[in-house]
Amino acid sequence: MRLGYMPQSLHVEPTLPLTVYRFLQLALRGAPKPLDNTEIVATLSLLQIPHLEQAQLTGLSGGELQRVLLARALLRKPHLLVLDEPAQGVDIAGQAELYSLIDTIAETQGCGVLMISHDLHLVMSSTDEVICLNHHVCCHGKPEAVSTDPAYLSLFGAGVTDSLAVYTHHHTHEHDIQGNIVGEGECNHP
Repeated sequence: MRLGYMPQSLHVEPTLPLTVYRFLQLALRGAPKPLDNTEIVATLSLLQIPHLEQAQLTGLSGGELQRVLLARALLRKPHLLVLDEPAQGVDIAGQAELYSLIDTIAETQGCGVLMISHDLHLVMSSTDEVICLNHHVCCHGKPEAVSTDPAYLSLFGAGVTDSLAVYTHHHTHEHDIQGNIVGEGECNHP
């Protein structure tokens, strides 16, 4: 199984002249298959940062650096992406874009995503499965189940659930492309 790991941050010596392109080349030394340069360009384009190819790594914003780190992880052609606090240093608008990209990548690349995050809003609104840790596994399951689990409530307090974006959409019918209900069944949305 190939892993693609994205750390939450990366310290680079500020005086080191290192472009994004060269960083990605160096990061993949020893890969099982030599990297085709067009793969780097294609991955930067996928992450909407092709303009950063020749940028100095030390001159990037927080959001740009996170996308470059994600590119490095993707270039390994992973079966599983391991993302450690992927929105570290990213502004709110950038976070929404980054999480949308991660969803798209998981779907189009066919890889699983294991995301480590302290952002409870993200965890509860954007994941399929939650594992809540506090020196041990406190609880796990679907976000809706975890948000009402006694161990979770004990850890974060009963009021935290009300402030989180936990939206459950249960139905036994289909929607057409415009969002209209097709067929019969139950649904909890308007």
